[in-house]
Amino acid sequence: MQTLLLFAELVIAIALIIFVLLQRSEGGALGIGGGGGMGGLFSPRGAADTLTRTTAILAFLFFVTCIALNLVALRGRDETSFLDSVPATTVPGPAPNPATPVVPGPTGPSVPKPQ
Repeated sequence: MQTLLLFAELVIAIALIIFVLLQRSEGGALGIGGGGGMGGLFSPRGAADTLTRTTAILAFLFFVTCIALNLVALRGRDETSFLDSVPATTVPGPAPNPATPVVPGPTGPSVPKPQ
């Protein structure tokens, strides 16, 4: 299921990139088809409307597949939190008795004494 959704999202993303790149900027005309007729699919305005509508549909499908992939990924997740777990308490044992006394070492830098 996850592989199928991932493949669908990849195809939708590539199609979305292509359709966005096919569109012209605000001031430019698309130039697909001939004449300056008003209306029709292949007139500049009709093609721009079709590209805009297709881009919106692809964007919606992209977001739907993203949400579906997140839901599929969350299905197998463990629902417990580390904040819900009780910390393990340790019982302190008796302190070990050292066999030889511990002599503390020098605490500061060693400076040679003058002779």
